[in-house]
Amino acid sequence: MKRILTDRYLKSLKPAPAGQTYDVFDATVPSMGVRVSDKGRRTFTLVARYPGKRHPARRTLGLYGTMTLESAREKARIWIDLIGRGVDPTVVADRAKADAIEKQANTFAVVVADWLKDKVSKERQGKDVERDFQREFLPVWGPRPITALTELDVLAIINMKKRTAPAQARNLLAHLKRFFDWAKEQKVYGLTASPCVDLKAAKLIGKKKRRSRTLDDDELFAFWRTVIRLPYPFGPAYQLLMLTALRLTEASAARKPEINRRKEAWTIPEERMKGKNDEARAHVVPITKDIAALFDALPPLKGPYLFSHSDGAKPVCMSSFVKRLIDKRMLLTLHAMARRRGDDPGAVEWRRWTNHDIRRTVRSRIAGLKVPSEVKEAVMGHARPDNEETYEIYDFFDEKREALEKWAAEPHRITNPEPRPSNVVRLKAVSQEQHA
Repeated sequence: MKRILTDRYLKSLKPAPAGQTYDVFDATVPSMGVRVSDKGRRTFTLVARYPGKRHPARRTLGLYGTMTLESAREKARIWIDLIGRGVDPTVVADRAKADAIEKQANTFAVVVADWLKDKVSKERQGKDVERDFQREFLPVWGPRPITALTELDVLAIINMKKRTAPAQARNLLAHLKRFFDWAKEQKVYGLTASPCVDLKAAKLIGKKKRRSRTLDDDELFAFWRTVIRLPYPFGPAYQLLMLTALRLTEASAARKPEINRRKEAWTIPEERMKGKNDEARAHVVPITKDIAALFDALPPLKGPYLFSHSDGAKPVCMSSFVKRLIDKRMLLTLHAMARRRGDDPGAVEWRRWTNHDIRRTVRSRIAGLKVPSEVKEAVMGHARPDNEETYEIYDFFDEKREALEKWAAEPHRITNPEPRPSNVVRLKAVSQEQHA
């Protein structure tokens, strides 16, 4: 039976006799019809000679109720076109289903988890990168296939972030570039091109401003006075930062196995050091008298980490809360210094600084102590560009110790200035007999 199918007609079809079915074909799309079961189930079908088959066969298009009449006709037309070109539509459907499953398996969240485990977890700043992805990207892109993300998706987040935090926007874009490049190179996620490939931070966010901020004597006085009064583990960690010119995480994540008190040397492995193009090198810090005294004063912990809230099991998290506390106490000290000078405390100008500015300050001050350039760079853990292949971590070890000893005297000089000589000359008492 053939007629123009309508929704009203389809709904009016009666169930077939028990144990039987019957078909009604559509006059609009040749060979498409609906099969009615004895339970009243209506199934759209297409009867055709499919590629590779000798005789016509009936295949299911979909169930009426979950598929509309118009959708069934559209699917039937597509199938008829494929059959005319010698393509089996069920093969195409199976391939599309497999592709959909693959896309679902390769969501942004899944691939990020692989990347973090395979690559980022081994890096010095791995926790920071993971936190950025969890906060900025995963809530927005998590369930989406990685292949569906576009340049516009990236721009939406980066452009929003750059309005309030351009430096963070630059970091986020750099993280994304690394992530998508890694995913593409793996060849297993279906990603053939990075959506960040044409995005340049300089054009999108602006040229990166080179920081030159260093702390002056008053600020160093306030900083040192603050951190020597901060409780463990924050105070000692910041003191170590000042005494070594390390980066904050390099200092705060110090481990007992890295410390050799017999040689008075602290060897930081390459996985904890920062380096250009992922080429970090191990770095040896000579343990000066001040550093040794700081280590000796630390509480005994069971775990390997020297600065910890978990008995040494994990390193302390140097959160922004601690930095804000230091800023607050430093400002109070600067106000007190102004009052002692007879100046207006309200006129004290607070200049924002970062943890890395401590490292830059130490580098600048060491240069002023007539330390040779190559020794200064060795103290900072910078590779020697003229001799990279024969670089040894103990190069300039004694010279670095001397430089750090010189520098250690500076905080003490600044915080304990020598009293100015008095203009009053004290005379010894003279006895009356001597006068006589």
